[in-house]
Amino acid sequence: MITFGGDGPPIVLLHGLMGRATTWWRVARRLEPYGRVHGLDARGHGRGPRGGPWRTERFADDVAEVLRTFGEPAILIGHSMGGLHAWVTAATHPGLVRAVVCEDFAPDQRGRTVDTWRGYFDSWPVPFRSLAHVREFFGDTGDYFIECVEEREDGYHLIASLSDLYEIAAEWGRRDFWEFVERVKCPLLAIEGERTAMPPGQQAELAARVPGGLGRHIVVQGAGHVVHDEAPETYLGAVEAFLSDVLGQPFFS
Repeated sequence: MITFGGDGPPIVLLHGLMGRATTWWRVARRLEPYGRVHGLDARGHGRGPRGGPWRTERFADDVAEVLRTFGEPAILIGHSMGGLHAWVTAATHPGLVRAVVCEDFAPDQRGRTVDTWRGYFDSWPVPFRSLAHVREFFGDTGDYFIECVEEREDGYHLIASLSDLYEIAAEWGRRDFWEFVERVKCPLLAIEGERTAMPPGQQAELAARVPGGLGRHIVVQGAGHVVHDEAPETYLGAVEAFLSDVLGQPFFS
């Protein structure tokens, strides 16, 4: 875990597949007025622990282990895979989570396979020759991906193991996670990109199925999967308004 800064209630940022905690730098800086902001490298990512089992409940247990060190419930903010881990942690360890933000992830992707991902990853010009090469190749999400690579003798490679990533994502195609959504007992904000690749309608349903009317859902126009990078001001405005409501403190933007 890394600590970005700020004071007050713990806020923990959970990255997506192939990412790492440092991808949250710009978001973390904006959220510091709302609490003490931390970022967690998931198992198999960044400097996180290696080795499975690659099961969502195991990732949630990893998050819960960190949350127990705070002495008070934390706000979990997750992108994609991190959003899944956030709401599963809230469902399985309810006393540790005060609120959840889930960015662009759907609970039921059964039937999808990692075959398309394999083709995409195989198209990458690995090793990248420089960080500038990484940024150029990924375009609008270049700043995100330069945090996800490391320099080796022959150039820059993804830090996470592709075989681990395939196994993690394969689980999403075999099972759904609605049972966890329906066990969440805290406020939840679902942020969906207009150009999402997730099954249509599910993110709105996710918010609607949080018990007690505690779920909210917004769609960010023009954004794809990485909403916090592609439409940062809209994303941050929504998150800051949500935090202000949850924490009962002023909206700082």
